[in-house]
Amino acid sequence: MQQDIQTDMIDPVRACAMQAALGQKPSIAAGTELPPFFHQLFFWTTEPPQGLGRDGHPKRGGLIPDMGLPRRMWAGGRLSFHTPLVAGERAERRSVCESTARKTGRSGPLGFVTLRHEIWQQGKLCVTEWQDLVYREDPTGPAPTPPKARTDETEAQQVAFDTTLLFRYSALTFNGHRIHYDLDYARDVEGYAGLVVHGPLLAQLLMLFAEAQMGPLARFSFRASSPLMHFETATLCRNGSDLWVRGPDGRLCMQAEAHPRSE
Repeated sequence: MQQDIQTDMIDPVRACAMQAALGQKPSIAAGTELPPFFHQLFFWTTEPPQGLGRDGHPKRGGLIPDMGLPRRMWAGGRLSFHTPLVAGERAERRSVCESTARKTGRSGPLGFVTLRHEIWQQGKLCVTEWQDLVYREDPTGPAPTPPKARTDETEAQQVAFDTTLLFRYSALTFNGHRIHYDLDYARDVEGYAGLVVHGPLLAQLLMLFAEAQMGPLARFSFRASSPLMHFETATLCRNGSDLWVRGPDGRLCMQAEAHPRSE
């Protein structure tokens, strides 16, 4: 099994920039424990322009096989937080492609890829992450009707997005996917009504929301259901260990499950 290994300095300045982008007071310094999922700010995949596909992502091949389908979506993932990552220290990410599959859905052929990442620091395994990617054809008709979100939340928080936040998140995670900043591409090529809010950004907000209610997390899983546009206000919802993102029209955009260390 091919393994990709990357090392990076867990730069507190970059982590503070993420806090600022999310509307928080920057507080992370060397020695500070990172919030959950902030490791997405590091271990960039840096490719020159000729190494990119039409969507701005690195071309398929290597760790991620070419599924022969043009559209990519980060569909979900699972995370185990073993011990916190600390800012100001180097860390290592070890990645493998754990599985691939091709299926046919209502919208046509689909390709599924699951990556497993392990993040190590000072000889300790800090995070294990499974990243689920889905590849599909370009749209040829109306999108499937998304499911309705639950309305039985016990805690809720409204969140709004704009092009500046999407730009900042793309920059901080070195995510070149054009659906997040190129409106003409997002609308005319991939068939979206606007710029698409990053799935991992929604997951990040859910993790911070869960941690504020439940304390430090041990495990978190999430699954995207329908895209959220940059001009839409969404609601973060929680009932027990269940969390979800509800769109302004009541549709389910993402569902998740969180478990604190105290369980």
